[in-house]
Amino acid sequence: MDSKSRYTLRTDPVLLEKLGYIAEYEGRTKNRELEQMIKRRIAAFEQEHGEIPIEENDR
Repeated sequence: MDSKSRYTLRTDPVLLEKLGYIAEYEGRTKNRELEQMIKRRIAAFEQEHGEIPIEENDR
């Protein structure tokens, strides 16, 4: 087993289909596209509010 966390996402089927379209357009899987979106959102949040502190025992 790898060290990646897993999370089940429940969402509208139309949103998932549109995500799949974008992912394919970008040459990524839906999972990788979501990962890129999350990274961009976190970077934008931290740019505005400062770095989000993560403690070692939170991992």
